[in-house]
Formats: sequence, structure tokens, C-alpha cells
Amino acid sequence: MAQETGRVAIITGGNKGIGLETGLQLARQGVTVLLGARDLAKGEKAAQGLKKEGLDVRAIQLDVTDQASIAAAVGRVEREFGRLDILVNNAAVMVDGRPASPSTVPVSAWRETFETNVFGLVAVTQAFLPLLRKSAAGRIVNLSSILGSLAEHSDPASPIYHALVPAYDASKAAVNMFTVELAHELKDTKIKVNAAHPGWVKTDMGGAEAPMELTDGAKTSVWLATLPDDGPTGGYFHMMVHMRW
Repeated sequence: MAQETGRVAIITGGNKGIGLETGLQLARQGVTVLLGARDLAKGEKAAQGLKKEGLDVRAIQLDVTDQASIAAAVGRVEREFGRLDILVNNAAVMVDGRPASPSTVPVSAWRETFETNVFGLVAVTQAFLPLLRKSAAGRIVNLSSILGSLAEHSDPASPIYHALVPAYDASKAAVNMFTVELAHELKDTKIKVNAAHPGWVKTDMGGAEAPMELTDGAKTSVWLATLPDDGPTGGYFHMMVHMRW
């Protein structure tokens, strides 16, 4: 096992969009970044693009819905680094279609959404937690969304009051709850657990009409991934501001 001194991060769904931009910004801060990708070839291509800047970015095969893939990724990180400092749970899907009605979204869409956005996130976090416990300052960042906020959806004055994407919204609300309860479990450790709303960003999921660029969309994740020892845990943030649950 080759122990390395710099911080080590793994990002699920790291080969494109906000995940890739998060990897770029972390690597520019000297972090060794592993871009998790279901398709390793796509991960390798993304990593090569960042390596041209002289950054320590590597691809790793990681399908959050495949337990064997998760176990193999954990094994590689343990062999090469002996610990993990930063886990960014970025991978997610949106299959509802927009707008959608809770009464008509097929159960199959709910299952597919939760398989990646919730069960996959929990599986990856549980699998990497032993390595995060070996870090001097472990950080877990769970990508959520304003669409997971019960307070916002319940408020007629909220900009998302009419933005119904039921399966996706519910999956992000579940991510928020997992974040709060895992932070509570780990409150007496050096690990901090927070949820990030990146904003409405120009990605495959966000669409071309989104007002935010990738550079800003990754900022909340990067901030939470690099919090100091006195930083928050168990919070739900957008651009360093706490959001309504």
C-alpha cells in the first residue's frame, strides 16, 4: 500500500458536469482526485483532459448501483492510499420528466430514481466510511437540490412551488434526511457530513436554459469538501448559505 500525504477525494458521477468541475476545482487545490464513472473509458477521457493542466486526477470504475463495483473501488483506494479524505456523492438521475404529477409518475420511475439517488448514495457512503474514519479530517458531501426541500415546496411564494418532479424531489429529500442522521452519528468524530444544493446549472440534467455555469455550480461542493475543523456539519447549503429543509 502506497501511502500518500495529500488529500484524496473520490467523486461519484465524476466524468462530466458538476462532478467533473468539482474534481477540477479540488485538484487545483492540490487534492488527488478520483473521478468515479460507470464507464471507465469515459472516466479515463475526462481524467486525461484535466491531467493536461498537470493535475493529479485519475479515473476509477464506480457504478453506485453495483455492489461489486463499489467494493472494487474501495479496495483500490485502500491499496493505493490507505484512507479517503473526501467523498462527494454526486451521481444522480432524473427520470420523471418535467413537469410531472405525483399521481401519474410510474412506480418504475420511482424505483429507478431511488436506486441511484438514495440507495446508491447510501451504499457508497457505508462502503467508504471505514476509509474516511482513517482520515485526519474526513468530509462527506451529498449532492442534494432545492427540489428536495419540504419547506420550499410547501411555500406558495417559493420559486419551486410549482416545480414538481416527484420521484427526483423525494429522492433528494431522502438524501437530506440521511445527511442529517449520518452527521448526528458522526458528530464526535473528525468527519463532517453536509448536503449541497449546487443551483440550477447548465448540465445534461439542468438543460441549456439554466442560469448558472458549471464553475459556480461546483463551488458549494468544493467548499463543503474542504471545510476547516470548525466548519459546519449536518447542514444543507447553497453558495455557503444554509437553506431551508
